[in-house]
Amino acid sequence: MAKSIKKKRLTQDQEFQIMKLVLDKFLIIGLLFMIYGIYLALIVGSYGVGISWGVSGAIVWILFAMLLVREYEVLA
Repeated sequence: MAKSIKKKRLTQDQEFQIMKLVLDKFLIIGLLFMIYGIYLALIVGSYGVGISWGVSGAIVWILFAMLLVREYEVLA
């Protein structure tokens, strides 16, 4: 026989803290992509690859903004 598993519910503050941790990771990853792109473009001289890394960092930041707006709309 299967035992019923009780799931614990998170408070709004706990959910917010977890959301902050996840969204901080998006910001850090996007920033690292952009810094690496700037490094490649300016220091190494590989402009095409550097710009593509910078654009991928911007895409990560756009995804971050979309997640933030979606979560805000749900909570509001």
